[in-house]
This record gives sequence, structure tokens and C-alpha cells, in this order.
Amino acid sequence: MTAVLGAGAFGTALAVSLAQMGPVTLWGRNDYAMSRIAETRQNPRLPGVTLPDALTVTDDLGALPEGPLLLAVPMQKLRAMVTDHAEALRGRTLVACCKGIELSTGLSPLQVIEEVLPGTMTAQLTGPSFAADIARGLPTALTLACADEACSRTLQSALSTRNLRIYRTTDVVGAALGGALKNVIAIACGAAMGAGLGESARAALITRGYAEMQRLALALGAEPETLAGLSGFGDLTLTCTSAQSRNYAFGLSIGKGEGFDPSVTVEGAATARAVQQKTDAMGLEMPITGVVVGLIDGKMDVGQAMDRLLSRPLKEE
Repeated sequence: MTAVLGAGAFGTALAVSLAQMGPVTLWGRNDYAMSRIAETRQNPRLPGVTLPDALTVTDDLGALPEGPLLLAVPMQKLRAMVTDHAEALRGRTLVACCKGIELSTGLSPLQVIEEVLPGTMTAQLTGPSFAADIARGLPTALTLACADEACSRTLQSALSTRNLRIYRTTDVVGAALGGALKNVIAIACGAAMGAGLGESARAALITRGYAEMQRLALALGAEPETLAGLSGFGDLTLTCTSAQSRNYAFGLSIGKGEGFDPSVTVEGAATARAVQQKTDAMGLEMPITGVVVGLIDGKMDVGQAMDRLLSRPLKEE
């Protein structure tokens, strides 16, 4: 049996999909919210989706079944979650479902887990996906990254459903960075579209953003094929072209000069700052990431950001 820890939209959607194949447990820390979800069989964060009978809802970590645990919590809250529940998680196979880089340390999701719980078997689930699509049973393909080949094959089988197709890789560095960095580029694309700069500008940002993703990932030891796959280019394409993406929607609000709901998690904002710190120390040029940090910190507007990018020295592609 599988359990999903984190009852947000994505965690709930994964649990709904996995329930097609057998019993699944969905855990959340808020006892009142979880009791309401259990009673109504509806999660307000995933409207229009009725939870299947095979899905058990709980706020009790002691009620979790044996089997892999999917951690569907925001990147910047992952460390606190694993630390607070270290005893319950120790010795389990943990699959991180968040995308990003920890702002305070520059670590990936699996690095955070392994720092808190050394020796833990870990994997990363990432790729182009929206919670609503997964929950509605629409076809979705994801990447499962795990350094242990045998564990990877076991998880691939356990997490595949009729609509969820899982591909595996041992390149945990590339998979994590692809999922993290595409959120930064999505903010840039949203800002460009919100400011009315047009589809051509967005295409340029996607393409040059992909070059930035490769630049950092390869410098950190990722395989180029990983960035060209679902966890890199695939996720980048989806996130930069749909308002369903919270990072793209956040960028749209910046481009339009509108406010954005502060309760909505925008992983790309913290990731952009973390990436800038890391790449400055490494001496890598990441111009799009730099202007995204300027935009989210209010140090420049979209016009100034585009001027900075367009005034860079001319060079070969």
C-alpha cells in the first residue's frame, strides 16, 4: 500500500489516481480539515473531484500503512515536515513530490531528506503535470528519479496507474534541477505575457531559459538527456504556457501590475533566489534568473528586465 503525506491539490490528486489500483492513505496535519475531507469526500483545494472509496483520509501518522510514502509538501516546508516527523518516517522509502531548491541551503528535495534522515531510501517524482488533470484521470507522464535501480523499478510499478505513466532514471541531480529551474523561467514567461510582450518573446524566454537550465544542471553533474526529457523540457513547456501553473500565473500578475494571493505557494520565487546565490558563487551566468529575482524583489519592472536581457552582448547561440 501507498500513502501520500500532504493533502494539498497535488497530493490529493496523486492519491486519487493511485486509488484506482488499490487502497491508498492520504495524510494531512490539520485534524479538522482532514475530518471534513473524510466526511464530505471532497477537498476544497481540488474542487469538483470526489474522493474514491479506496482512499482513506487521516491526520494520524501512526495509521500509515507499510509501503512507500509520497511527500507532497511545498519545497520550503519539506525540512520542517521531515524533521517534525522523523521517527515516523525513519526506515521508510520516501518519494519527494515537490520541485524547488531550499532557499536557506541550496539543497534539492532529496538532499534535504538525506541530511535530516541519513541513509534513507529516497526518490524524486517530477515532470509535467497539473493536479486537476491527474485527478480527472487525464493521461500524464512523470519521471521517477532514484539512484537505486532496484528501488526505482519497484516504485515505478507501484506508482503507475491507468492514466499515470512513470518513466525512471537514476539521474537524481538532473531530475531535481529540471523540476526546480523551470518554475523560474515560468515566472519570466508569465511576466512577459502579462506585460503584452507577445508570443515571440515567450518563445525566446523558453528557449534561452532552457539553455540556463542546462548550464547549471550540467555544471552540477546532471546528464543532458535528463534535461531534454519530461523532468526538464517537458515540464518547462507545460509550466511556461498555461495559467494553471501557479508560477506562470504569478508572473502574469507581475506583468500586469496586479496583486497576487500570498497564500498561494509559488515555488519559483524562493528557487530563483537560491539559484542566484548558488550561481553567483559558481561564477555562472544566469541572466533570466537574475531578472526574475529583480522582478519578485521589486527592484525592476518588466520593461527594465527586458532591456537588461536585450542589451546583453551579442554572441553565438
